[in-house]
Amino acid sequence: MIIELSDRQEYILNIVKENGPITGEHIADKLSLTRATLRPDLAILTMAGFLDARPRVGYFFTGKTGSQLLTEKVKKLTVQDYQSIPVVVNESHSVYDAVCTMFLEDVGTLFVVNNQAGLVGVLSRKDLLRASIGKQELEAMPVSIIMTRMPNIAVCKKDDLLIEVANKLIEKQIDALPVVKETENHQYEVTGRVTKTNMTKVLVDLSHDRMDG
Repeated sequence: MIIELSDRQEYILNIVKENGPITGEHIADKLSLTRATLRPDLAILTMAGFLDARPRVGYFFTGKTGSQLLTEKVKKLTVQDYQSIPVVVNESHSVYDAVCTMFLEDVGTLFVVNNQAGLVGVLSRKDLLRASIGKQELEAMPVSIIMTRMPNIAVCKKDDLLIEVANKLIEKQIDALPVVKETENHQYEVTGRVTKTNMTKVLVDLSHDRMDG
């Protein structure tokens, strides 16, 4: 994680870099402090990944910078850590119904399912806006006419790495991906969604040091 180190913690790091492996007692001696006084600093440096410790050996420097530790943390995040609840509509619903649902649920993407709850399409704001600009009767037009259909839909699963999903969002220039699981009849059930808002939450959590691990 990105952590603002105190002057004393920076000094401890330098001592360990030059003398490691080194015991907590020896670090305390070099700083003319007690072992108890240093314990919180050593715990922070160890938990943050700057130092490692082995019984009867002491502390040693991991050689990793703050940015390297941050990269390792991000690369371990999976979809299930940040996914949110999906909003779905049936393929028989009208475009008017979809517009109302998108507005009421305050989302930018709707996932379209069939009567077996299998994913068959995706509706974006652009799709609905494009349909609304025309002179068609929105109450009579099913969403199946304007949706993006399978297999032209990018999906992800709960165990996928979040960084890979972020790359998909960028590459395909879309706002959201459905989180799916395969059913017995070889369809995709929508169990969640990952959006650009979810990705923003990752950044906020990073900046506030709120990530576990």
